[in-house]
Amino acid sequence: MEIAIVVVFILGYLAITLEHNLKIDKLVPAVAMMAVIWALVAFGLEGFTSWFDSSHSRLVEGFGSLPIHANGEHDELGFFASKSGWLEHTLLHHLGKTAEILFFLLGAMTIVEIIDYFDGFSTFKTYIKTKSRKKLLWIFSFLAFILSAIIDNLTATIVLITILQKIVNDKETRMWFAGLIIIAANAGGAWSPIGDVTTTMLWIGNKVSTDMLITYLIGPSLLCMMVPAFIVSFMKPFKGSLENDVEVSPEEIHETKFSSVMLYLGLGMILFVPIFKTITHLPPYVGMMLSLGVVCTFAEIFSTRRFALTSLEDHKADVGHHSPVHKSLSKIEMPSVLFFFGILMAVAALESLGMLFNFADKMNAAIPNSDIVVMLLGVGSAVIDNVPLVAASLGMFQNDLNDPIWHFIAFSAGTGGSMLIIGSAAGVVAMGMEKISFFWYFKKISWLAMLGFLVGAISFFIIRGFIVG
Repeated sequence: MEIAIVVVFILGYLAITLEHNLKIDKLVPAVAMMAVIWALVAFGLEGFTSWFDSSHSRLVEGFGSLPIHANGEHDELGFFASKSGWLEHTLLHHLGKTAEILFFLLGAMTIVEIIDYFDGFSTFKTYIKTKSRKKLLWIFSFLAFILSAIIDNLTATIVLITILQKIVNDKETRMWFAGLIIIAANAGGAWSPIGDVTTTMLWIGNKVSTDMLITYLIGPSLLCMMVPAFIVSFMKPFKGSLENDVEVSPEEIHETKFSSVMLYLGLGMILFVPIFKTITHLPPYVGMMLSLGVVCTFAEIFSTRRFALTSLEDHKADVGHHSPVHKSLSKIEMPSVLFFFGILMAVAALESLGMLFNFADKMNAAIPNSDIVVMLLGVGSAVIDNVPLVAASLGMFQNDLNDPIWHFIAFSAGTGGSMLIIGSAAGVVAMGMEKISFFWYFKKISWLAMLGFLVGAISFFIIRGFIVG
């Protein structure tokens, strides 16, 4: 049965990787793979010899001798006396850990959509007052680096390319800018616990803390962004000015009365989440729900339609349609949420059967140096989605909180995807918005992303040496 489970996982993985060729959204193979794998686990309970108790991080000895069902739920030591008891307990455990990540992401996505509802991101256009291509390169790079650390690299890329399209008229030039935005956004998301899905997974999984994550990765991530930007600033596409291109007109800067207020409120409340976790020691999704509640309250207050007392009765019937909160919730990227759910639960099944630990033992035997293993994970994230790779690493490694390997995994998975345009959500969305071809990016940008990745990795080793001693 283990072989059948591995085959289903590999086939599902291939379908996810080839979603553009198959023209099937990656959520379809992800959720189908998850359901089939757990069904195979249920059917094959009688034949499994080992089981990993995730809640206590230990392998259950003698799992094969346990009955499928038992009258008592627990034995004299308080452990489950049947395989079905372990299966139910494990499913609920993994569902709970996965739900923590998903509700955190849902809260963050809703806040971002509320900011966008009030056209808050248009505020960034006020920072762009130069026609110099080189200066614009650095402005967009740093904006992508900072913005992706606060919201996420996908949204930061969408926002900045949208602004870019209003400023730069030449398509070839925009493609170069977009390539550097991808690198900067992925680098910015790596050092923040709320900047990238994979880093968020490590943070919520209690593998990294906010302060140590920033300490280890702010320098390597900054170098990963700055080295490619510095090199291309001397290249032809970034020489001269944008004299023949369009400018941002004053009326495009603020489209609503509360644009800047909602921008700063939304970003501020997202930044508040790590502080809330530090103070209360509650899971991050609790703080995100509090932040969402605050942002939603102000969104409703600022919405004149919602609080127009003179016409309250007229709008009562369809208030949901006009409410900024309802509107923002309707725009949530649910396919991405379902994809994360499918991937995380599928990998959880492999973890529960002890497969990931066996794989980790074999890999460590073949490649004793864990740094090389993690760097290969970074290179692999350029080809395969980094979410399942990091999910797998959570089961492969059993190191303690803030062990340097977790921070290196966050860096490698976050920035390694920049090496191919299909290697990250930021790259895929830029590919669609600017119609960038795979081979153009591979020829022009990939070597820059790889150089930034290597420089960042080397700087991480140096910083680790100083911290660990």
